[in-house]
Amino acid sequence: MTSENPKVPRYREIAEQLRAAIENGEFADGASLPSEHRLSERYGVSRGTIRQAFAFLRASGVVSSRQGARRQVLRGPRSQPMTELVSFARWARSIGETPSSRTVGTASVTPTAEVRDKLGLALGENAFHVERVRLLSGTPTMLENTYYPERLAEPILAMDLDAESITDHLENYGIVFADAEHSIDAVAAPTRTAGLLGIRTGTPLLRTIRRTTDPTGEVLECSFDTYVGSAVAFVVRNSVAAGAVSRVRSLLAT
Repeated sequence: MTSENPKVPRYREIAEQLRAAIENGEFADGASLPSEHRLSERYGVSRGTIRQAFAFLRASGVVSSRQGARRQVLRGPRSQPMTELVSFARWARSIGETPSSRTVGTASVTPTAEVRDKLGLALGENAFHVERVRLLSGTPTMLENTYYPERLAEPILAMDLDAESITDHLENYGIVFADAEHSIDAVAAPTRTAGLLGIRTGTPLLRTIRRTTDPTGEVLECSFDTYVGSAVAFVVRNSVAAGAVSRVRSLLAT
């Protein structure tokens, strides 16, 4: 069977048809997909083409690596609420996942103008940079690039960065992450990020830029986190009541 659109590779067409079947509920989360042999017969293509389709779906986070003769459908994106400030580790445990990290590197660095502005550093001051791959139950889910004031380098370096949460660890030093401002956008995975997360270059990612302060308003960190788009969804809840209260207060103030 030839491609319906000669400009689109046949394996991509098959991958999109399988994705649609998964999204329509034909294959539930955790279900095994048909074997390469059965799919090659169904679509009239070689098993190599089916393997290419599976590789494309695997890179997109839709199916697992091969389990015997079958691939399995991965569960949908995990929702992360933005209404409460919690560490990655605490959030992971709250949804039944096991959090872990793989440290890429730590260093005292000359910050970019953006990082310097977010941390409130003077020109010439260094920042302490930590880069880690964060995993949910062994699956790379997020690349974390966090910058801290240099004064926090010592307690951070005293911990096991692959096993512990920095946020939770610093609480032992009386350093409390109280408030955060987030901005969220979508980006395509550059080659280096893709390699660290085990995905294809260009795979859609969700990026959050976070600036966190302690209860007194002192800046503790700014972080640039990129999540595999198929693995995580952010949930924001709004309330008309909250807006009404703000408007009433504004009117009273005038």
